[in-house]
Amino acid sequence: MNGEDLARDRAAITGIGYTPLSRNSGVSVDALALQASMGAILDAGLTPHDIDGVVTFGVGDAAMTRSVAQALGLDASNWYVDLFGGGSYSCAAVAHAAMAVAVGLCRNVLVYRALNGRSGRRLGRVASQPGQQTVGGQQQFSIPFGQLGPAHSYGMLARRHMIEYGTTTEQFGHVAVTLRANAVKNERAIMRAPITLEDHRESRWIAEPFRLLDCCQETDGACALVVSRSEFAGDSPHTPVYVGSFALGGRGAPALTPDKCDDFTTFFPAHIAPGLYRRAGIEVGDIDLATLYDAFTFLVIGQLEDFGFCKKGEGGPFVADGHIAPGGSIPVGTNGGLLSEGYVHGLNNVLEAVGQLRGDGGKRQVPGAEVALASGWGANVGSALILRR
Repeated sequence: MNGEDLARDRAAITGIGYTPLSRNSGVSVDALALQASMGAILDAGLTPHDIDGVVTFGVGDAAMTRSVAQALGLDASNWYVDLFGGGSYSCAAVAHAAMAVAVGLCRNVLVYRALNGRSGRRLGRVASQPGQQTVGGQQQFSIPFGQLGPAHSYGMLARRHMIEYGTTTEQFGHVAVTLRANAVKNERAIMRAPITLEDHRESRWIAEPFRLLDCCQETDGACALVVSRSEFAGDSPHTPVYVGSFALGGRGAPALTPDKCDDFTTFFPAHIAPGLYRRAGIEVGDIDLATLYDAFTFLVIGQLEDFGFCKKGEGGPFVADGHIAPGGSIPVGTNGGLLSEGYVHGLNNVLEAVGQLRGDGGKRQVPGAEVALASGWGANVGSALILRR
């Protein structure tokens, strides 16, 4: 076994758990975390006494591992991580757990994300009046000029891609319509009413070139999973889903600052995908479905190109031609994604990939799914997982 093979298939996801997704949970973030975590533990056929590691991530609104571990009554913890960060850590959090079990630190690691993203702390919300907010660091060069949140930052990337390659807002609409059609078949999804390209075109502007239907949901909810050593995974009541490889990284500085980027149309997958595939022993054509981080429609187009599903600049026509729909060459966002199922900071998309590989997709099941790609994106960096049945 060489160094690149060290973690391949040494860890397996054995249990998953969700809370209902809503606009107003009516409970604390800690309560959401506990509900999802217990669901995942029981789904794995375990008890809290079997958990010896805990990982979470967040940007100020997360339930801390110490609180969740204490409330669950864990006997001991051999590894715990409270990651400060957003979407880029949705897959990296699972990677932390996989590494902990691969090197023998833990047997079963709980990974969760909980937030009251609509009724509580709303991501990207800033003070609108002068003097209400002190701005420092990198934000002093963006917030005073109107770059207030993710829609503005990613909107700049989308606009550059449109200029360079002729990508259109109608092509963004194809992403929104396709993922909403998937959500119609998903009972967990917040948004289940079908939409059309005309609905997308008539939705109000949020931050050009993004309209309302280009943006993900603001959601209260939680989800969790259990990562176990592969040698114990066979005891799970469900088909284990093995972690084939993982990556976290990108090009340039982690933040979306113009002075640190030399190319606004090439994104983190271009940097991490070659190693991700090599370590898993696969090629891009081996992937049966992808749960790509879709906080905005354009992010799907950019990732399709840089993960290698189509050539640079061809992402727009690729989605418009139906390649990401069920039965297409690479089904994407089979749960409806962050755009329509809900936004649990991307971890819910990882759980969807697990469910598909277990064969639990129901009406939205991808036939014969054996290999899945999941991704998370934040600023100039991102993370990804190769999962397989």
